[in-house]
Amino acid sequence: MCIIAISSCEKDDICVEGDTPLLVIEFYNILDTSALKNVPTLRVVGVGQNVTVNTVADRTALSTISIPLKTDADITSFIMINSSATNDEGIETGNIDTVNFSYQRVEDFLSRGCGFIVNYDELQATITTDSENWIQDIEITRSQVINSDSTHVKIFH
Repeated sequence: MCIIAISSCEKDDICVEGDTPLLVIEFYNILDTSALKNVPTLRVVGVGQNVTVNTVADRTALSTISIPLKTDADITSFIMINSSATNDEGIETGNIDTVNFSYQRVEDFLSRGCGFIVNYDELQATITTDSENWIQDIEITRSQVINSDSTHVKIFH
C-alpha cells in the first residue's frame, strides 16, 4: 500500500520560473544622447486608467522605469507626465505626453504550474504630437521583450 501511495504522488505545481516581462525604458538627455537624464516628478498612467502604473514610483525623479504591456491587446498607451503636480483644484499641471507601444504577442508555455506567459515581438513606439512635447525622440533598442534584464526603449528629452 505504501509503494502505491508514494508512486502516485506528483511534484507540486508551483511556479518559480517567471512571469510576463516588463518593458524597460531609459530616459536620456537629448543634447548628449549617451547620458541618462532623470525626468523630474515623473508620473505614468495607462490610457483609460484612473491610477498610476504600480511598477513606477509616482512623482519621483527617475531615469529608468519598467512598465507592463497589455497581454490581451497589441497596443498599450501610456500618459507620461514630466514635472507632475496638481493645482488647488486638483488639476494636473505637468507636461503630458502620450506614448503608444505596438507589438505582436507571443504566448510561451512555461509549465503546468506557471501556465503561459506573454512575450512581445516587433515592438514599435510612437508619440502623440502636441504643441509642447517634452519627449523629443524615441528609439527602440530591442524589438523583442522576452525579459526585464535590459533596456528595450530609449526616450530622449
